[in-house]
This record gives sequence, structure tokens and C-alpha cells, in this order.
Amino acid sequence: MKRAILNISIVAAATAFMAGCNGKTPDFDACGQIDATEVTVSAESNGRIVKLDIEEGDRLSKGECRGHIDTVQISLQRDELVLRRKSAEIKRVDIECQMEAQYAKLDNLNMELRRASDLLAKDAGTQKQVDDLTSEIAILKGQIAAAEQNYRQNNASVESEINTIGVQIAQAEDKLEKCMIYSPIDGTVLTKYAEEGEMVTTGKPLFTVADMDNLYVRAYFSSAQLADLHIGDSVRVIPDDGTPSPAEYEGIVTWISEESEFTPKNIQTRDERADLVYAVKIAIPDGNGLRLGMYAYIMTH
Repeated sequence: MKRAILNISIVAAATAFMAGCNGKTPDFDACGQIDATEVTVSAESNGRIVKLDIEEGDRLSKGECRGHIDTVQISLQRDELVLRRKSAEIKRVDIECQMEAQYAKLDNLNMELRRASDLLAKDAGTQKQVDDLTSEIAILKGQIAAAEQNYRQNNASVESEINTIGVQIAQAEDKLEKCMIYSPIDGTVLTKYAEEGEMVTTGKPLFTVADMDNLYVRAYFSSAQLADLHIGDSVRVIPDDGTPSPAEYEGIVTWISEESEFTPKNIQTRDERADLVYAVKIAIPDGNGLRLGMYAYIMTH
């Protein structure tokens, strides 16, 4: 969320700037405000803030955890699901182990059938013995196939149950992660909106952090001025800091809007007759001494 534009008259700012320059009109090509990339971190879970170790002005690192929302109920749900998954895993059937006796019986019947067939070939046995063993083997194979199918279906159902519980565990862990309060960027805390002990809902703003290492000015140029302005060009940035001799910074043009817009009410341009202007983003690599919201004048030459 971008910082709201301060409700300050640019005319007053220009007057102050001219006073600091011994009454001479500054030879500026455009003006704008010092700004930075800002992110408002909001709660991603409902509950009470157990910890929020953040104060305005604190320097944060990207991914740094500085607090969390109450996680007790979600943790208990996750633990219950883990136990349910372990219970479901016990229901798996080791088919080889369960069918070991039937497989052994089938091997014995096949061995007896071979003996009976050898005896029949030597006229020492009967056809009935061979037929009985053949029939018994066929029946046993059918029983084995049916049992294996039942066991496989049971295992498939168990796997489905385990996978479903696994998804629920992942959802619970995601909810736990969303209870943690992280800084999304390297930056400085500008505003803190909540305190430890407060009840919050999803979407409730907690704090705003700004990337103060990469300040920029959003200035406005007329179409005529853009003819000599290109991305990558160096320009001079002079902040209106109220001092007689404001510091001068080097700025780099990093973005030029492709569409024109009407001149913002709080912005003054070099050519007051220009109704339509183009927004230009000017990065200030070494802008540590600047403050957000400060007006700055841009000089291209």
C-alpha cells in the first residue's frame, strides 16, 4: 500500500524553497515526493496476538518472524490428525503374510498333482486322483484370488483415508504457518496498528514496513520534456528540506509511464499550461538522508 500523499500545498513548498535560494526561482524541470515501496502486513488468521515484537522504527529483514497469533487450537487439531493417520496406517494388510498358508497349501497340492500324474502315467494311479487334485487346486486358486482382491481393496481404502488425513494435516500446518507474523521485505517499520493481546481477524492490518534503502521520487513531466528524457538517465534531485542549502542527490530514471494523465492537484510543473503530464519514477541510490513525503525538485541538466 503506497503512502498517502500529504495534503500540503506545493505552492507553499515552492515558496519555502525559493526563500532558501535567496529568493531566486529554482530552475526545476519537475517535482514530486520522496516515496518508497511500502507493504502493509495483515493478519492471515483469526485469534489473539500472543506476541508482536515490533516497534515503529525497527529495522526488519525479509522473512524475519516477529510475532504470532494464538495457535493452540490449530496445533491440537494437527496432533489429532497425526494420531488418526497412524491409526489408519495400522489397518494396512500385508497380503504376502496373510496369504502365506494358502500359498503353501497350493504348493503342496501342485506337488501332489505332479506325483499323481506320474503314477497315472505308470499305471500306478487313477484318473480320479488326478481329477480331484486338479479340482481342489482350481478351487483354492479362486479362493486365493478372492482373498487377494479383498485385501487389495482394503489397502486401497486405507491409502485413500491416509491421503485424506494427510491433506487435512497439510491444511492445519498451513493455518499454523499463517499464524506466524513475518516481514515480507527488508525495511523499516513505519506504523504499528496492533498490540499483543488484541483479538484480530483475517485481513486486520498489523504494521506497515517500507524499503528505505531504495527511495524514489514520482515526478511529472510534460510531453515536450520527455523528448530528452530516457530510462537510465541521471538527473539531479534536490529535496525541499527547509534548509538554506539543501543537499543534492543523484537520481536515476527507472520508469516512464506510457500513458499521460491530468496534472495532480498537489504537483507543480515547469510548464503550467500543460494539462497532461507523464509520471516518471526516479530512483535515489544514496538517499539515506531523505524522509518519506518530502518534496523534491528534479533537474535534468
